[in-house]
Amino acid sequence: MRIVYILLCCFVVAGSAAAAETQPAYDRVTLSVTEEERVGNDTLVAALYSEREGERAPDIASEVNENISWAIDEARKVDGVTAQTTGYNSQPVYRDRTVIGWRVRQSIRLESQDAAGLSELIGKLQKRLAMSSISYEISPQRRAQAEHGLIALALASFDKRARLITDELGRPGYRIVNLNVATSGTLVRPIPVQRMAMAMEADGAGIAPPALESGVQSVRVEVNGTIELKLN
Repeated sequence: MRIVYILLCCFVVAGSAAAAETQPAYDRVTLSVTEEERVGNDTLVAALYSEREGERAPDIASEVNENISWAIDEARKVDGVTAQTTGYNSQPVYRDRTVIGWRVRQSIRLESQDAAGLSELIGKLQKRLAMSSISYEISPQRRAQAEHGLIALALASFDKRARLITDELGRPGYRIVNLNVATSGTLVRPIPVQRMAMAMEADGAGIAPPALESGVQSVRVEVNGTIELKLN
């Protein structure tokens, strides 16, 4: 009988806890705060490509590969420049539903916090490559640093607002039921560069990259959550 009594007590306690969990909480308030900072861009990013068209796919692929390999070698000579191949595409060229040749294209992505050094490299690479886009970005390190500071500010603002609500409603305090922290920033779209005529590559003359200002981006942190006001 004692064992049965203990089990019944457990069921009563568990049932009471479950009932308490399902009861609506009338003293909960949901609120959110946002902190924002304008952060200067510190990384220049450029995308260049080599594209050739001809009757034999192996021949034009070899030329494209050679151009990209040359570009990577040149990029390695410049301190602080990161190079990455981003895409390779080979497709047939049709005329009246008949394959008359092939088009091969491969791209390379360059980035550096040394804008002057990368700009000089871009001008050199355009002797054999064309540029598709260029833009400024915030480096992951600078973005993380800004976000850490904004999170601290947002949490302090959340607490300040929660205390204001608590005081105005005459409650002795509050507790946090749930809390969410979200970060976001302005989406920077690369500036497209119009395709240069292939004839400009023939004379070996470099093409100067477009002039750009580094500018700034908005980095935001939003903290939202639910608080439960303590009873008197």
